[in-house]
Amino acid sequence: MATATAQALRVMKVSGNSRNVEEARARVFDFFKLACRSLPAVMDIYNLDDVVTKSQLRSAISSQIRKNSHITNAKVIDMLLFKGMEELGNIVEHHKQRHHIIGQYVLGKDGTLHDSSIKDPGTSDFLKNFYSGNYF
Repeated sequence: MATATAQALRVMKVSGNSRNVEEARARVFDFFKLACRSLPAVMDIYNLDDVVTKSQLRSAISSQIRKNSHITNAKVIDMLLFKGMEELGNIVEHHKQRHHIIGQYVLGKDGTLHDSSIKDPGTSDFLKNFYSGNYF
């Protein structure tokens, strides 16, 4: 049985091409609204209430969108919008597992809690000894 959000995603298809950048950006805002509206269903599907809040997921979505805010080519924006719609569709249709969602949107791709600071590798004495003793 499909959820209401999944049915809404089927109705909202990404059209071919935007006429200009303004139209493409408007479509990105519509996508963001749809993604935020689907968050309660995603929280229920993947049982994420104990791990993350809706506002944290909303900020993770907005950071993904803001990451590409410098793009001014309408075709590239349309392509990214298509990829975002596919990702959202996969999440809502439950084609991903819980650890995929946690790893990608809660922890981030690098394993940190969406922290922009870069960790200094090898600062631990244990790791320094390990690396120095285990290389041939």
